[in-house]
Amino acid sequence: MEIIDAVLDVWKPTPDNKVIINLPETVEMTYPNVFADQVEYFATHTKYRDSIIISVHTHNDRGTGVASSEMALLAGADRVEGTLFGNGERTGNADIVTIAMNMFMQGVDPKLDFSNIDEVIDMYEGCTGMRIGDRQPWAGRLVFTAFSGTHQNAIQKGMENVKKINNWYVPYLPIDPKDVGRNYDPIIRINSQSGKNGLAYIMERNYGLHLPKSFQKDFMQIVTSESENRHSELMPQELFELFDEVYVNVMTPYHMIGYREESLGDKKAHVTVKLKFAEETIEVNGDGIGLLDAFCNGIEKTLNIKLSIRMYNEHAIKSGSDSAAITYVQIADKDGELHLGAGISSSVTKSSLRAVVCALNRMIR
Repeated sequence: MEIIDAVLDVWKPTPDNKVIINLPETVEMTYPNVFADQVEYFATHTKYRDSIIISVHTHNDRGTGVASSEMALLAGADRVEGTLFGNGERTGNADIVTIAMNMFMQGVDPKLDFSNIDEVIDMYEGCTGMRIGDRQPWAGRLVFTAFSGTHQNAIQKGMENVKKINNWYVPYLPIDPKDVGRNYDPIIRINSQSGKNGLAYIMERNYGLHLPKSFQKDFMQIVTSESENRHSELMPQELFELFDEVYVNVMTPYHMIGYREESLGDKKAHVTVKLKFAEETIEVNGDGIGLLDAFCNGIEKTLNIKLSIRMYNEHAIKSGSDSAAITYVQIADKDGELHLGAGISSSVTKSSLRAVVCALNRMIR
């Protein structure tokens, strides 16, 4: 401080003609708060404070270059020197991207535009031949990605809440990924550590499937096992294909090839369903209170297999004239053990019957 003041006695800066004084931490030797104390001491003791722009230049030897710069700003610094993604001597300089985005997160405009972070990354990697790490703050490939089930659950609820309050407040996501040119698609990804809420979010967002709680729990166990066997995460398309294989496309030992429904009045129904069993065609006839009750009664009478519907849920997958319906059912066998099945068709009736057949096949397997 004494040396700088002695130089400024000669230079004679004024508030209208300020001088930039650079306070470097060329090698990190102290805690960030100690460096900030040094900056604050200079700012409060120099004779020329109103005529100086205090600039800090921190390195990252201790891994706290960003923290030292931020604390120096709080201590009175006006300006920060940094580099894209911390490039620089030895362990590098303060990462100006991280500092800028940290300020942005707190509602302070850093006057730097990183709204297309991928473009900045491409330029940086092309010029330097170095690669941005997957966990690099704000810019890494995985920074807006959640694998943990508890994180996925919180993110899912936060995303739903954003629609109501029209303001970004999502746990584990300090900014809207769109602010840096990213999108929401990779926010939640599924591996063996994931939870059923994250799984449900992926299936709903990508494929319009609103999985009932029983399906979420059961399917998550299957996904966990599959992920562990592969030693990798599962992409959305792989999840959908696995769901289809496990619950929908279950065609053996029984396969539905046709049906006919007849209303008997007063909520009673008669149903005739043709099933393929090996090379044999079996006709199942049943009466009951509603379609599925009649079908279950017919299965018991024709196949001597007792089952009952414990859960039924259906919804449209797409809107419009080409919409499809998906039906989820949970059946109980004679011992009370539960089995799940799903069916997809442009007809709700057909999707419901298919769901029962799939659940029946899974029960038999």
